Amino acid sequence: MFRRALNCAVVPALAALTVIGPIAPAQADEIPQAPGHRLVSHYEGAPAAAAPLPGAAPPQHPFLAPNGRSGMHSDAAGSATSPWSGPLGKDPQVTSEKIAALGGECATATFDSGGRLVTVCGTFSGFKVKLLEPRTLATLAEYQLPQRPSTVEAITSLDFAKIFKDTSGGAYFYLDDQDRAVLADSRQHVLRLAHAWHPDASGGSWKFTVTDDWDLTGQVPHDCVGWTNLRPSGTCDPVTSVMPDWDGRIWWVTRQGRVGTVDPASGRIRSIRLEGEEIQNSFSVAEDGVSIVTDHALYGFRTRPDGTPETQWRQTYDRGTGTKPGSVNQGSGTTPDLFGDGYVAITDNADDRMNVLVYRRGADVPADRRLVCRVPVFGPGASTTDNSLITWGNSIVVENNYGYENPASLLLGKSVVGGVTRIDVRADGSGCDTVWESPVRAPSVVPKLSTGNGLLYFYEKEPSVWGIDSWYLTAVDFRTGERRWRRLTGTGPLYDNNWAPITLGPDGTAYVGVFNGIVAVRDRG
Repeated sequence: MFRRALNCAVVPALAALTVIGPIAPAQADEIPQAPGHRLVSHYEGAPAAAAPLPGAAPPQHPFLAPNGRSGMHSDAAGSATSPWSGPLGKDPQVTSEKIAALGGECATATFDSGGRLVTVCGTFSGFKVKLLEPRTLATLAEYQLPQRPSTVEAITSLDFAKIFKDTSGGAYFYLDDQDRAVLADSRQHVLRLAHAWHPDASGGSWKFTVTDDWDLTGQVPHDCVGWTNLRPSGTCDPVTSVMPDWDGRIWWVTRQGRVGTVDPASGRIRSIRLEGEEIQNSFSVAEDGVSIVTDHALYGFRTRPDGTPETQWRQTYDRGTGTKPGSVNQGSGTTPDLFGDGYVAITDNADDRMNVLVYRRGADVPADRRLVCRVPVFGPGASTTDNSLITWGNSIVVENNYGYENPASLLLGKSVVGGVTRIDVRADGSGCDTVWESPVRAPSVVPKLSTGNGLLYFYEKEPSVWGIDSWYLTAVDFRTGERRWRRLTGTGPLYDNNWAPITLGPDGTAYVGVFNGIVAVRDRG
């Protein structure tokens, strides 16, 4: 899954670190560059020719916006793929939009039927749902969400790690089949917001309107004043994520292991509690059920007739003995990926080497046939991921986030050990094989695959002996693992994506949420 995106909701302590020497002049509303911008390569490699990938796209969810437009992981299956081409590297141009004086990261980006961006950005005053013009990144409308208690508590206690361990408050949301944003705010309410053009005497403007508001506080502890040990107290349980099922119910999960549903037609709310388990990832949905991973196990759920979630199957995994640098908790960091012939993939948290795990999903699968393969990835003692896998056909792509904690952890030219691996499930389902390994260093991004051109996109940072923090959009050949090209987006911690994803727009633009706002990279012309 994406982890901790939007955790940049404001860290005053980091502000003191973001100005290391004079900041280069920037155009109005552009994100400023740190020193060294003119001393590093701006473009490397050569343009790629589009080579579309064969295969069938994940099923289109009837209650989500079209695949590629609906959420952080692109579709209900969590494939992290887009059907259209991203930039090919033809003289790529970079634009940026500074959302706030400090903070302002826009993480999950979706696209309405008119191609406009609907996103949530973290600011000092709280999260904002924003409607952005896709070319200029200008704000067309915004809706203020309530401040997260973790941000208030972090600022008052000067314990800023609390912000970087919180994935609640709207960081995960989805766009439905009617262009409405659906999210859970920090009050434990599920909101559905529509946006529309409102004409007036001066011409008109775009506005967000709350069309539905479902109160979960009857099912979820909501006294969130006071956090301990980076965890909610017993009287506070933030909602992590929401997604619809194939019948239109809105599912929701909480940090402390509650799994629930809302029936939009009746307003009926039902929930269960997975005692002693924590949910910090989003989840995925197929016609055959809902897949949720906790810090102990992977679950398959359906509902009883009254909408109460019911476990169909449960599979434990190796959760290790502690939280690794680059993970938010002691457990899997991935949103489940649903792919191939009834497969679901996650990673574990094994101490020595993290494993990619592929299972057969379904309540009728015998226990001794559930596991398809367990593949160790990356180096001993230096492997973890807190981001979603990419899946296409029978292929899986995983990146290594070991060593990334927050924007301060990579200052002054530091980077992570990195690594990207592609694994394929064998055609007969008898196991899995490693296809290629790449040294690309993508500290914390949710990567994407364009099935329209065959390129994987990562947000890369390599170590610098000069202490320059250079951030690049990098394109890798899905078939071979070869880096095809990379384009500098900016220098300095304000260009750190801090767990935000790459999102490929229907016009071929690659968008990246960064600590100070959002960056767009598109081919010239």
